[in-house]
Amino acid sequence: MKAIIPAAGIGSRLRPHTHTAPKALLHVAGKPILGHILDELLAFGIREAVIVVGFLGEKIVEYVKSHYPIKVSFVTQQELHGLGWAIYLTRDYIGDEPILIILGDTIFETDLTGLLKGRYDSIGTKIVDDPRRFGIAQTDGKFITELVEKPDKPKSNQALVGIYYIKSTGLFVKCLDELIDKKITTLGEYQLTDALGLMLKYGCKMTTFNVDGWFDCGKPETLLSTNRYLLSQIKSVDLREGNVLLPPVFISPTAILENSVVGPNVSVGDGSRIVRSVIKDSIISEGAEVVECLLEQSLIGNNSFISGQFKRANLGDSSEIAY
Repeated sequence: MKAIIPAAGIGSRLRPHTHTAPKALLHVAGKPILGHILDELLAFGIREAVIVVGFLGEKIVEYVKSHYPIKVSFVTQQELHGLGWAIYLTRDYIGDEPILIILGDTIFETDLTGLLKGRYDSIGTKIVDDPRRFGIAQTDGKFITELVEKPDKPKSNQALVGIYYIKSTGLFVKCLDELIDKKITTLGEYQLTDALGLMLKYGCKMTTFNVDGWFDCGKPETLLSTNRYLLSQIKSVDLREGNVLLPPVFISPTAILENSVVGPNVSVGDGSRIVRSVIKDSIISEGAEVVECLLEQSLIGNNSFISGQFKRANLGDSSEIAY
């Protein structure tokens, strides 16, 4: 089995960080989003992947090749025409074996063991309060009867969370081709939901599986909430002489701390430096320097410098701000 990971989105809601880095490489709880996804795949024995890259895709290629000993093919998406288009670009890599599609900005924690041995095509879902923001699955109690992309008046609250297990790969490719050939779009884009809907029309039996551990990383506030959850799973407590660490925290072994209070819910990346500061509920990325700051609910980009009495900051890569 191979995984397909579309990771070409520009991440406009995460600017300024995505001006200089692809969304899939933004850090959360000590590693890039994509690193969390690949670690989960490896844990379930999946050793082959196709990754769709776009803006700054060379950084994704470099990261994966230098950190993961798996077989990876990279497909470049030149134009953003929707998730259905991104997956369509990978059709030459889809063979007869089942595939697992995972969105490149979605961190998940769920047991895939039963799913990967399942009899039917299946889509990961989660019950949500406002289903209008998502693709929605309607079922008869066992099988999916309809898939609707961001409905105004949803008939179900089972949101598609970005994990798709496809066994009927031949039919899937046929439906992707039909989607593009007939220019079937929703909200102006080619939607994967519509391709899966075509499979249903051709008689494919498709089920849902529950994904409780689904963490969206599409906005600063959801990135920080995901960081909080993942850090809560860390059991070990780091110690740094001359500093106060309030768990849960992740502190890179190469980070430098001097006379600071860090935590709870703080991730500190490789080569960063924190001096005479108090930081909580924040992500300090690689090579960043924080001096004499009070920070909360902040995102500090790679190789950035910040100094002063800021309550909250959202600072992109290679930036400098002082008060």
